[in-house]
Amino acid sequence: MPDSTTDRVAFTHREILRVFSGVALAMLMAAMDQTVVATALPTMGADLGSLENLPWVVTAYMLASTATTPIYGKLSDLYGRKRILQIAIWLFLAGSLLCGLAQSMTQLIVFRGLQGLGGGGLMALAFTIIGDVVAPRERGRYQGYIGGVFALASVAGPLLGGLFTEKLSWHWIFFINLPIGAAALVMTNRALGRLPTGIARPRIDYLGAILLMGAVTSLLFVVSRGGTMVPWTSPAVLGLGALGVALLAAFVWHERRVAEPILPLPLFRIPVFAVATPVVAVSAMTLFAGIVFLPLHLQLVLGTGATASGLLLLPLVFGMTFGAVGGGRLIARSGRYKVFPIVGLGLAVAMYLVLGLVGSVAGNPLWSTLVLVPLGVGLGLVMPVMTVAVQNAVDRRDLGAATASVGFFRSLGGSAGVALFGAVLTWDVSRRLSGAGLPDLNPRDVLEHGTSVLATLPPAARDAALHAFAGAFETLFVLAAALGLVSLVMTLFLEELPLRSAKPAEE
Repeated sequence: MPDSTTDRVAFTHREILRVFSGVALAMLMAAMDQTVVATALPTMGADLGSLENLPWVVTAYMLASTATTPIYGKLSDLYGRKRILQIAIWLFLAGSLLCGLAQSMTQLIVFRGLQGLGGGGLMALAFTIIGDVVAPRERGRYQGYIGGVFALASVAGPLLGGLFTEKLSWHWIFFINLPIGAAALVMTNRALGRLPTGIARPRIDYLGAILLMGAVTSLLFVVSRGGTMVPWTSPAVLGLGALGVALLAAFVWHERRVAEPILPLPLFRIPVFAVATPVVAVSAMTLFAGIVFLPLHLQLVLGTGATASGLLLLPLVFGMTFGAVGGGRLIARSGRYKVFPIVGLGLAVAMYLVLGLVGSVAGNPLWSTLVLVPLGVGLGLVMPVMTVAVQNAVDRRDLGAATASVGFFRSLGGSAGVALFGAVLTWDVSRRLSGAGLPDLNPRDVLEHGTSVLATLPPAARDAALHAFAGAFETLFVLAAALGLVSLVMTLFLEELPLRSAKPAEE
């Protein structure tokens, strides 16, 4: 089959900046939408009259975006990046508009699923397109900038969600995507037109796509809802778990027999890919321990408000941005990449241990800066580097599928991490509350409704409950340190290949 993705197209610096600005805006929309909704969830539930279905607003997006990520990567290899990216943007914008106009919880959940169908492509194709237009040795710099956008969006999302909900209405957390998406379309339309348009007669693995989406949806439902909304031993959880495993086995069997698989299994024979993908998955678990649970820790244990907790997390964002951008620049200068995730994961392990031993430092601006900046730097040194390593190790014909696979494992790891840490937190708080003589206090009520639940308790009981939550969060941070150590050990086995200095057009 002709390798149509290797067309010799050279991009000027101005064109690269235009493309980068467009994909960065697309990435900003997708990354921010994963967190901006969280702050507004209670208001949405009260307005639409369905508090019990609120988790599905998050779950619908997560399932759709994760399941479609590798599919977008392969479709972009077959049909070209521009066409597939613009489809993803239009789907995301259509979902955003409909979410903003939703008049019932059912409508909102369905439209969030549509939004997720577009979001999966935005996340995957942003990194892939950078790989198309930038030389391998220079990719770390631009991938680092994208990583900085992700870090900014992770904390800006909750702040903007709270601001829009309080000053305007929750509908505006979706409407704000419309001008951003329009700008992304305009900025990428011209420059992306020079990218290869795909192969002449693409063959789409429809069955593989269906099997993968079914397997991922089933398994993600189990890890995200099992033990919280639905008991682990319920027939629904057990049945979906068995279905997910069966569909995954069928997917692997099928992918070995088709000409253009959605996820090319030979990629796992490449040592760099085989090591980088599990490293990304486990590192994403440690990343979400900070992004998702540090704000909860600040609000529940230390009593800070939503806005104040967001401001206290700015050192984490600064550190992640500095780590991603600085690491990328050092890669471009040195041509080496393995040392950076090792150093980064070492920093993350050390800082999570500090939080696990003395969690109260997060509430002090000075001490939180001394802890969260190195933590952010450490986390920022991992994800972009792994993307660069994988792109450098695979053939260009598989660039989209390989890059999307990294995003796929990042999404899986993040989802599994949130589920794991949430389960550990709930279990440890329940154990501590029982020991303190408060077995009737449901930790999930506190996690969903905040400190208003604790305010109804007598002072002594409230202090005991806060102590229980403080201890459970410290357990969670120690677990994050342990997972970071696992990821660090795996990174030691990462093969370091020379980074090509010439752009594809010049090779």
